[in-house]
Amino acid sequence: MKKLLLVCLAFTCYIISYSQLLVPPFGGNKKAVVGERIGITDVTIHYNRPGVKGREGKIWGALVPKGFTDQGFGTSKAAPWRAGANENTTIEFSTPVSIEGQTLPAGKYGFFIAYDPDESTVIFSKNNTSWGSFYYEPKEDALRVKVKPQPIDKSVEWLTFAFTDQTDTSATLALLWEKLKIPFKIETDYNNLQLESFRRELRSEKAFNPGWQSYNQAAQFCLLNNVNLEEGMQWAENAISLPFIGQKNFVTLSTKASFLKKLNKEAEANALMKEALPLGTVPQIHNYARQLLQQKRSKEAFEAFKVNYDKSPEEFTTQVGMARGYSAIGDYKKALAFAQKALPKAPDSGNKVNVERMIKTLQEGKDIN
Repeated sequence: MKKLLLVCLAFTCYIISYSQLLVPPFGGNKKAVVGERIGITDVTIHYNRPGVKGREGKIWGALVPKGFTDQGFGTSKAAPWRAGANENTTIEFSTPVSIEGQTLPAGKYGFFIAYDPDESTVIFSKNNTSWGSFYYEPKEDALRVKVKPQPIDKSVEWLTFAFTDQTDTSATLALLWEKLKIPFKIETDYNNLQLESFRRELRSEKAFNPGWQSYNQAAQFCLLNNVNLEEGMQWAENAISLPFIGQKNFVTLSTKASFLKKLNKEAEANALMKEALPLGTVPQIHNYARQLLQQKRSKEAFEAFKVNYDKSPEEFTTQVGMARGYSAIGDYKKALAFAQKALPKAPDSGNKVNVERMIKTLQEGKDIN
């Protein structure tokens, strides 16, 4: 019985000694996670945030040592800074990226900085599980890049990672602490990554649900970015005619017609749009006609507005469309008549003011487009 009691007491002591309840991080440092999507690439940073805590002027070059140092613990005799506190900072990329112009595969990395006031070294290590940089090994580096630290006017109390200068294909990620920031640029090959994603998804259930919309979305991306036109044209055709998925409607036909125009097949494109127009809704046809106006294709715009009006002659939108169409071909008298006809049907004050402006412009003998 005594032996059993001793075993139980020992086991209890073991649990008390080694189990940890949920408490704030050691030293009052704050745990943080920050992330952002660049194009379709997710970037995520996990880190601990030390505070300045009255140590102004004693952070850079002192608390954060210059270069690589022997920290007196662990196996590394030349360790960089852990870019935070407690366990090492990690950064993860869901796709391959470029860091300051150098390629880095997708993955999760330990993140370190060898600080230098003139040119710091940012390090991405394949080892993302060790504690701090006490076990740092240069041979585990996936990438090193040189960056220039920059002074900032307002002091940052708690170490922070922040994204700035975002575009569809890039962003700058900066570590900010006290009165200094260390930035580096992340870039993605967005167009190719997006196309690879489309190819995968169009072989999955997303090709069937919602169906033609998926193929049309991929085709539209190619059109808008002027990339991958041959495959994009095939996706447009699939949206129209693929068994069980394709659907011949205004959206799919107009997408294919846009590809034909890019390929300088004007006659085929125009014929396809004549087939598409009767299938369109009032807003779809109206917006298409407005696009033609922007392209200075006045006669074609008038024809599209006329198709819309003939389908729904009593609607505000089609009457305004006829005003625009006649104005585009220089018949301001007929344009004015349609604008005056549309005015009482304006659905809100904004549209009413807009039509009143059209009427005034037409009365002055000027084009409203």
